[in-house]
Amino acid sequence: MLIPHDTRIALDTVVDLLNTAPESAGGDSLGDIPSLYAFVRGHDVSGVGRLGEPDLTAVRDLRKRFAAIFAAPDTRTAAELVNRLVAGAGTTPQLTDHDGYDWHVHYFAPGASVADHLAADCGMALAFIVVAGERERLRRCEAPDCGRAFVDLSRNRSRRYCDSRTCGNRLHVAAYRARRKEAAG
Repeated sequence: MLIPHDTRIALDTVVDLLNTAPESAGGDSLGDIPSLYAFVRGHDVSGVGRLGEPDLTAVRDLRKRFAAIFAAPDTRTAAELVNRLVAGAGTTPQLTDHDGYDWHVHYFAPGASVADHLAADCGMALAFIVVAGERERLRRCEAPDCGRAFVDLSRNRSRRYCDSRTCGNRLHVAAYRARRKEAAG
């Protein structure tokens, strides 16, 4: 699956935003204004000025809306959720080539709030996945004590864990130990 650079960045941003939620991170990693600034800086979200409590509230609400898209029971529902999200953000597609990146599309309106910026750009990245017929790539980790979000970009859509080195290995080691214990007993 060929994903343009800016779409990949937006998908990574969606995943990282979802993984700030208490159910994914063990606590709300987006608990205050400084953590919102850190998120914005860490994801190179351009054109963001001063942030306040309304921005934090709006981004947390957006996080719930993205979670609903990941949890949608079917493609039609996911598409409807993406359509509402993108329409509410007031998308204004513009070609841009800033900060050393080649030409790409920004979907947010100039001067948009951080929540509208994320809703427009990340919502369009999710729309790209839906249009490509790849909605099943939007996943949650199958480790029983995890549930972190990820986009499965493996060739055969077989990824089951958010990180094979942590969740995957932990479960494989536990299964191995259980088999050894059963064989010994």
